Amino acid sequence: MRRLFAILLLLALLSGLWLLYAIFLPIKPAQTQYVLLHPGWSTKRIARELKNAGVIRSANAFALLHYIQPGRSLKAGEYQFDASANAIEVRDRLARGDIFAHTVVVPEGYNMFDIAKAVEESGLASADDFLKAARSETALIRNLDPQAQTLEGYLFPDTYQFTRTQSMHDVVAMMVKRFQQEAKAIGLQGNVHTIVTMASIVEKESAVPEERPEVASVYYNRLAKRMGLAADPTVVYAALLGGNYRGTIYQSDLHADSPYNTYKYAGLPPGPIANPGSSALRAAMNPAHTDYLYFVAEGNGSGRHRFSSTYEQHEKNVIAYRHSQNH
Repeated sequence: MRRLFAILLLLALLSGLWLLYAIFLPIKPAQTQYVLLHPGWSTKRIARELKNAGVIRSANAFALLHYIQPGRSLKAGEYQFDASANAIEVRDRLARGDIFAHTVVVPEGYNMFDIAKAVEESGLASADDFLKAARSETALIRNLDPQAQTLEGYLFPDTYQFTRTQSMHDVVAMMVKRFQQEAKAIGLQGNVHTIVTMASIVEKESAVPEERPEVASVYYNRLAKRMGLAADPTVVYAALLGGNYRGTIYQSDLHADSPYNTYKYAGLPPGPIANPGSSALRAAMNPAHTDYLYFVAEGNGSGRHRFSSTYEQHEKNVIAYRHSQNH
């Protein structure tokens, strides 16, 4: 009897030591680990995932720890583990929902292809998954632009935080929501499709906010005179849509049979070619009152342009630009 008691006592002691080891002794993963826990997973399934990732020492000990501390559920999501922690600390993180967020930076002027690449590089999803959503979720902007064929133009530039539990629908919906908020803030009204399309061209043509109303005036003046817009960024976008953009504009691109080619077809392209910020949207809503029909870069690194009302003056500005590039 005493021998049995001693054996049981020893087993209890060993079990206690094992629990202390498995629960209280910190462990650091060999490298940064990302563990995605799906909604509806049991505690045992979660514990196995953590153990397989080298985040905890024992799945059974983790499950036991959770069962003896009821009242706080473990929240689904993606978690990053890169520091030393014991099972209690890991369990507390999951109970708090300390979910890892992927940062996606969308600068002004990014098109949906640029954003798709940024989404993929963040580790959130593939570029193709994002593009599918950007091309199909047009109902999100139908209240402002029933003509929208994609969400191009309405994925508002900002810095976003997303988690892998969010779908691509959630991702594009958040970007469109930011556009809706900004549109309300600046009092966007009129033909939204036209304004955003114009704003996207202005955004791509000028990096200097102060001159964007003048850039917008050039294009509106050209439209009024039924002149071609001849905007290089639209040619680039046509090539992107065709899957044959080669990093620069070639002569063949200027002759490409695309409605986005504003060298070949007069008027605005069918829709936005990028996602404009507030400054470009304001310029497209309120262009400067000028008789300008042309502009060319100053060529001094300022990002500014020289504007002109006649082709003769434009030619002189072009010569000045070329001269600046050769010196």
